[in-house]
Amino acid sequence: MSTHHPAIESAVRDALRDHGRLVVDPYAIDVRANLYEGGMTSHASVNVMMTLEGRFDLEFPNAMLTRDVFSTIEGIASALATLGVQA
Repeated sequence: MSTHHPAIESAVRDALRDHGRLVVDPYAIDVRANLYEGGMTSHASVNVMMTLEGRFDLEFPNAMLTRDVFSTIEGIASALATLGVQA
């Protein structure tokens, strides 16, 4: 069910590097790895979300502001692709 978005995934990894507060390297983890288990807090996820909104000049709709969407790189990249991002 996963759709691969390498350029978007790279942007997500950059945002995670800068704001995710992960204890693991965001460039080394699997796209399906749980980011919260990797050290990301709810506060950090908001910073990641805001960074991506600024980078792509968009706003995540309320329906996408869930722990499930932001728990994996794949989930975040998929949400961005759904919003029309073509990085």
